[in-house]
Amino acid sequence: MIKRAHIRQFLAVVDAGSFTQAALRIRVTQPALSTGIAELEKLVGTPLFIRNRRQIRLTEAGGRFLPIARDLERGFRAADGFGRESDRLASELKLGVIRSAPAELLQAIAAALRPSFAIELVENSDSELRAALGSGRINMALVPLRTGERGDHVLPLYEEPLAMFIASDHPLAGRIEVGPEELAAETMIARRACEFLDATSRFFTRHGVRPRFALRSDSDERCLRMVAAGIGITTAPVSLAIDGIVPLKVAGYDFRRELGLILDPAWRVLPEVAPRLSHMLETIAAIGAEWRQARVDAAA
Repeated sequence: MIKRAHIRQFLAVVDAGSFTQAALRIRVTQPALSTGIAELEKLVGTPLFIRNRRQIRLTEAGGRFLPIARDLERGFRAADGFGRESDRLASELKLGVIRSAPAELLQAIAAALRPSFAIELVENSDSELRAALGSGRINMALVPLRTGERGDHVLPLYEEPLAMFIASDHPLAGRIEVGPEELAAETMIARRACEFLDATSRFFTRHGVRPRFALRSDSDERCLRMVAAGIGITTAPVSLAIDGIVPLKVAGYDFRRELGLILDPAWRVLPEVAPRLSHMLETIAAIGAEWRQARVDAAA
C-alpha cells in the first residue's frame, strides 16, 4: 500500500533534484529515503527516476506519476486540516516571493491582501517557490513568469529589462551604448538573487570577458550600494535602481523579466477563499497596470 511517506519522499526528490538534498529537506537519512523510493517503485511496478552521478531525473512513468503525487499530497494536507475552523484556515495566506522582487511592489501587494488574509511571507528562489507551490506549502508566489505562462491561476503584473548599472560618476556614464568587450577591465559585483546570473555569466564569457569580482551577495541593496560607491558594476532589473547609479546599455545584452503572481489552482477555488480573493486580485491587477505604465513612461 502506498503511504504518505512514499509520496513525501517522491516529491522531495523531485523538488530537490537529488537524494542528498531531499533527505535533508524531509529530515530522514539518505539510505531510508532510497529504501522508501525503492518501495514506491515496487508498488507502482516501474522505475520513477533515472539515476546517474550528475543528476536525478524522472522517467516517463515518473512524469505521469508526478501530478498524481501532487494531488495526493494536497489531499493529505486537506485531511490534516479537516475539522478545524475553516474561516481561520482560509484566512491564512502563505505568499512566496523571489528575493529580487521590488520592495515597493511587494508592499502594495501585501497591503491589498492584508484586509482579508493573515500573510506569511516565504522568501526563496524561483525554482524553490514553484516547488513549494506545487506541493501546497505556499498559496501563491511572486515570481518571473516563463514564456507563454498564462491561465486562470496566473496574474501577469509587469515586464522590465535588465541593465548594467554603473556609478553615476563612472567614466562610461555618458556613453549611449558599449560593447561587452569594453567591460573586460571592469570589476563586477554578483547579485546572487539574480534570475539571470548564469545566463549573464555565459553572455560575458562568450565575449571573452572574465572579470574580477569585488562582491558576491544575496542582498540586492548591498550590491547596488557598492555600485554607487564605485567599487564595481552589476546587472539588475531597472526597477531596482537607486540614487547614485545609472544604467548602461550593453550591446546584445537584452534580458527581460515579467513578474507575476502564480496561485495554487486548488487553493484559489476553495469556497472559503474564492469570495475574499476575487476583489483582492482585481486590486493587484490594477497595481500591475500602474507598474506597466510607469515602465512605459520611463522609457519615453
